[in-house]
Amino acid sequence: MKQVNIAIIGGGLMGKEAAGAFGRWFTLNNFPVRVALTAVCDLNEQVLAWYKAVPGVELLTTDYRELLEHPGVDVVYVALPHHLHRQVYIDVLAAGKDLLAEKPFGIDLEAAVEIRKAAESYGRFVRCSSEMPFLPGPQRVIEEVTSGRLGKIIEIKAGFLHSSDLDPTKPINWKRQVQYCGEIGVMGDLGMHVLHVPLRLGWKPVTIYAQLQGIITERPDGAGGVAACDTWNNATLSASVEIDGNLVPMSLETKRIAPGETNTWYIEVLGTAGGVKYSTKNTKTLWTFRADKSGQQWQQTDLGFKGIPFPTVTGAIFEPGFSDCFMQMLAAYVAEREGRLEGRFGCVTPDEAVASHQVFLAALRSHKKNTVEHVTYDQQMQQV
Repeated sequence: MKQVNIAIIGGGLMGKEAAGAFGRWFTLNNFPVRVALTAVCDLNEQVLAWYKAVPGVELLTTDYRELLEHPGVDVVYVALPHHLHRQVYIDVLAAGKDLLAEKPFGIDLEAAVEIRKAAESYGRFVRCSSEMPFLPGPQRVIEEVTSGRLGKIIEIKAGFLHSSDLDPTKPINWKRQVQYCGEIGVMGDLGMHVLHVPLRLGWKPVTIYAQLQGIITERPDGAGGVAACDTWNNATLSASVEIDGNLVPMSLETKRIAPGETNTWYIEVLGTAGGVKYSTKNTKTLWTFRADKSGQQWQQTDLGFKGIPFPTVTGAIFEPGFSDCFMQMLAAYVAEREGRLEGRFGCVTPDEAVASHQVFLAALRSHKKNTVEHVTYDQQMQQV
């Protein structure tokens, strides 16, 4: 069986999640490729120390260029703050490695376009991270939409809700500062997750009206003082998308201050003949809507693990969690890289990542001017 050697740059929360997924790769049933974590880079020696317990790691370094020179690395997963994406991503590609990039694929549209151009120039396989759609629920939502059972689509709602910024005494970090996170703020942090499924279904926003909120404007700096929080905490976007020649309303929410939520991803699609909705609030529950002469009804279906894109040893009756959808995303990346995706849902493409930035840029204009703004896509995205 072929083995793909993967390295991680940025060994923190998501790097450890990736390492955990690679460590239980054997639980994937009949997966055609084996993976191995070969090298890890992080500036923090204490973070690197955690990886000493991971079997097979050959290199632990604080210098990512040393990692890129390692001949045993095929793919690099990069989990770094947004302002570092452009340089590190392009360096990965220039080193002859394939890339699994973290969202938002650059701090702004200019960076995203340059990264995509580098991927094309170096001929490397590049995808962007967005794991929630790999749960069985979102997969069933996609199936319902593409089946035509919903009839004419009349409304779409999607969002990702956190309460990570709810505590005003939480110390400042990079996600709360424009110089590191970008002017798009919470949209860059959560927006790709929200747009992944709509963009894959061909629902590109035509117009945007944005309401952006910077609710908590300063936080403790960790040294006894306070520091300015100059990013947007919450973003509510009212969009229109063209479906079969009709303009359809689509609402998109990305929020770090959503009381009552921790990490809730949701999508709802309504049509003239039916509807479907799913939320990670109830991980294994799918809701479908039908209307007939007897009346209108929402039906609840327990999905369990059945419907996960890449089957595992886990029984169909058990419910999936974040680690499972993250592993499924990694499996999708590896499978597509090997030409073995076989019709399954895939990771975010560079074109989709660039399109998300074009939506966010229009949202910034809309909020600044309090107007409805048209979203401008480049010619390359128009052809997808």
